[in-house]
Amino acid sequence: LHLSIRRQRQMCIRDRVCIVKKTKKIAAAVLAMTMAAGLAVTGCSGKGGSTDTDPAAAEQSKETAGSAGESKDDAAKADDGALHLTFYYPVNVGGSAAQLIEKICADFNAENPDIFVEPVYTGNYDDTVTKIQTAMQGGTPPDVFVSLATQRFTMASTGMAMPLDELIEADGDEGKAYIDDFLPGFMEDSYVDGKIYSIPFQRSTMVLYYNKDAFKEVGLDPEAPPTTWEELAEYGQKLTNDGRYGVGIALNSGSAQWAFTGFCLQNSTDGQNLMSEDGKSVYFNTPENVEALQFWLDLQNEYKCMAEGIVQWTDLPTQFLAGEVAMIYHTTGNMANIHDNADFDFGTAFLPAHKRVGAPTGGGNFYISSNISEDRVQAAWKFIKFATSTDRAAQWSLDTGYVATRQSCFDTDLIKDYYAEVPQASVAYEQLPYAKPELTTYNAAEIWRVLNDNIQAAVVGDMSAQEALDAAQEQAEEVLSEYQ
Repeated sequence: LHLSIRRQRQMCIRDRVCIVKKTKKIAAAVLAMTMAAGLAVTGCSGKGGSTDTDPAAAEQSKETAGSAGESKDDAAKADDGALHLTFYYPVNVGGSAAQLIEKICADFNAENPDIFVEPVYTGNYDDTVTKIQTAMQGGTPPDVFVSLATQRFTMASTGMAMPLDELIEADGDEGKAYIDDFLPGFMEDSYVDGKIYSIPFQRSTMVLYYNKDAFKEVGLDPEAPPTTWEELAEYGQKLTNDGRYGVGIALNSGSAQWAFTGFCLQNSTDGQNLMSEDGKSVYFNTPENVEALQFWLDLQNEYKCMAEGIVQWTDLPTQFLAGEVAMIYHTTGNMANIHDNADFDFGTAFLPAHKRVGAPTGGGNFYISSNISEDRVQAAWKFIKFATSTDRAAQWSLDTGYVATRQSCFDTDLIKDYYAEVPQASVAYEQLPYAKPELTTYNAAEIWRVLNDNIQAAVVGDMSAQEALDAAQEQAEEVLSEYQ
């Protein structure tokens, strides 16, 4: 029966890969045709365009949408003469990031009365990609949007986003200085085939949050968090009791691949990531990566210091704040949430190392939609530069916990004072030299599903670590075969 269930799971995943491959080219052609048709009619991007289930975003769309027979420009300029831009943005962390984004837009609008940027909250990152695709298929793409940096190959290959090099070059020395100021660890995953497709915005890396009070309770030094996998397991066991697990790592789809990237980097003999730099190959089933997955399984099954089964990303901060788990692997983007709500002393640390120190970067970048009019492109570019200016990037880091994306931010009094007041926040910046992009490929969403499905099969006991990553490698190679 166990073998039968396993074969059924493998066949299900393999069948889906085949279906995706057969339909991908058709879907891309339909997308291109609908975009062309929609843009030919309107001459520019439209308001709304997607079904937004968030009440505030839906109300915003209702208030700003033009009448059915009007073009976007006609509807936008009819009321106040300003050029209205639609800006899609996701929120994937706790806290008040949505309100902060709306303030950035309000500040920009106040300084630029000839442009009006309408922020449209689009859910989490997965929701946002779906809504962008829906809007583009309807011929009404957002002018500017935030999406995962890992989506850059897909954004480029499908024509959803435009390269930004000409805009940067047109700014001359100022444009070069602007790009050169972004931290290399974040700018690294803005490129596709040597061209810049996105600008770092809400960027993060994963750090270890730990409960210092719990450390004291079990006789551990609260100023000495685990620095190796061996110490993580040892400390995790000491911290585990009837009401608390020692270690928390999110294993749900959309999150497992981020943490797994970090563990694979930590166990790599030469710093090799899970994928090639061109996004066309993956290296899932190397002996080192199989060992990394086995360590996850051991934390649950052998050391029994991590909850069994699939732990959800969104549950971890709540469990940490409730004292139900003593150490969690999570984004720096939750720093403000944890700092403001923890009723215990907490610390942050580099992710525990094995063969080397390593961590995954993640988070969202700014993109500009392809095939919008030149005045919209220029307005969108102006907004991106405004939102990522040194002072605003520094303030965004303070308000959210995301890492400031520009080197000049760290020379500001804002960041210096913030790190003095919240020293836990500085760990992410200090860890960045050891960080590399999370799993990033062409057709990234499907590759993520392939890896996550097979990791979960191992976590629930349907496969061994070796079997799971062998299956993931085979299925991923089939998905990526058309890009070779």
